[in-house]
Amino acid sequence: MKQVNVGMVGYKFMGKAHSHAYRDLHMFFPKTARPVMKLICGRDVQGVAQAAEQFGWEGYVTDWRELVERPDIDLIDINAPSDAHKEIALAAAKAGKHIFCEKPLALTLADAREMLQAAEQAGVTHMVGFNYRFAPAVMLAKKLIEEGRLGQIYHFRAWFLQDWIIDPDFPLVWRLQKDVAGSGSHGDLGAHLIDLAHYLVGGMREVIGMSETFIKERPLPTSMTGLSAKGSKDAPRGPVTVDDATLFLTRFENGTLGSFEATRFAAGHRCTNAFEINGSKGSVRFDFERMNELEVYFTDDAADVQGFRRVLATDPAHAYADAWWPPGHTIGYEHTFIHEVVELMQALEQKRQPVPNFVDGVKCQEVLEAVDRSIAERRWVGLSEV
Repeated sequence: MKQVNVGMVGYKFMGKAHSHAYRDLHMFFPKTARPVMKLICGRDVQGVAQAAEQFGWEGYVTDWRELVERPDIDLIDINAPSDAHKEIALAAAKAGKHIFCEKPLALTLADAREMLQAAEQAGVTHMVGFNYRFAPAVMLAKKLIEEGRLGQIYHFRAWFLQDWIIDPDFPLVWRLQKDVAGSGSHGDLGAHLIDLAHYLVGGMREVIGMSETFIKERPLPTSMTGLSAKGSKDAPRGPVTVDDATLFLTRFENGTLGSFEATRFAAGHRCTNAFEINGSKGSVRFDFERMNELEVYFTDDAADVQGFRRVLATDPAHAYADAWWPPGHTIGYEHTFIHEVVELMQALEQKRQPVPNFVDGVKCQEVLEAVDRSIAERRWVGLSEV
C-alpha cells in the first residue's frame, strides 16, 4: 500500500494527537506509506467541523457508520471514549477495514477478546495505541535488556502520577464514570505501565492490588475537552464511579518482581510516567517528563566512575532518531504518535500485524481485570484465573 485512506472517530485530545501524526509523518518518513486524512467523525457537528478544518481532514461526518460503509476508507482510527471502542471495532472488522484503536482496548476483558477474535477472523490489520513504547529512550531500554547488558532482571517498578483532578470541585468528566471509561487511573494510566512492563520484561503470573476513590462526588460539567472541563462548584453533583488511585504488586513469569502505582492525586506531578529496572549487571531509569533521556548504570564500570549516567537518546544509533534533528535536538510527546503510525503504515505495507496490536491490548486487559478481582476479593489473583 502506497497510501492509506483514514477515517477517524474522535477529535479531541487523542484526535488531535493522531491527526498531527498522520499529517506530519510523510515529511520525516517519506519512504513509508502515506496516510490520507479522508474523514473525521464526531457527534457535535460544530465541534467536528472545526476540528476537520483545523487538523487538515478532507471532510467530516457525525455518524461513525458512514466511515465503516465508505468503500474508499482503508483504516478506521478509534480514539472516542472507551465505551465506543467495541461496537466500532466489530463493525470495522466485519467491513474488512483495518483498525487502529486507542487504549484501553475495551471496557472489559470479554469485550477485548471479542474485538481480537473479530479482527483475526476478518484478517484485518489491528493496532492498539500504547504510544509510550515508541519513545526512543524506552526503546533503548528494551535494546539493553534484549542484548543482556542488564543481566538477569530482578525488579520492575513503575509509577504514573498526575494531579489534574486533585481539586474536589473539578467537574465529573467522562473519565470519572465507569460506564464510559471502564476504570479510572487504573485503566487510563496503569494500562500504559502494564504495557511497558509487558514490552520490557514479559508476561505476569499473579497480582495483588488496592485502590481508592478519594473524592466520591463531583459537580456535573457544562462542557469538557480532553483533560479539561468547565462547570460550577455549586452545580448538582454526581458520583465518581472509578478509582482515583490504584497500586498493585506482581510476580512476572520469569521471576522478576514488579510494583505499580497509578494516581491522579499526586500534587506537583503533571505527567510522571516513569519506571526503573534493576538487573544483575545494571539498571535503567526513565521518566517521561524527561522523555529524551535514559539513566543507565552498569556494575562493571570502574569503581571510581560508577553511578547512573544520562544517555540522551537523540543520536542516529537510537530508534527513529535519524529521521529527526541533529543529535541533542530533542523531540516531544507528539513524536511518539508519529513513530506509532510509522509502525502501523509499515505493517500495512508489509502485510503483517503491527506491534502492539489487539493481542497486546487483551494481555493488558487481563492484568487490569486480575487486579480488579484481587482488590474485590482481597487476595493474590493468578493471570490464569481471568
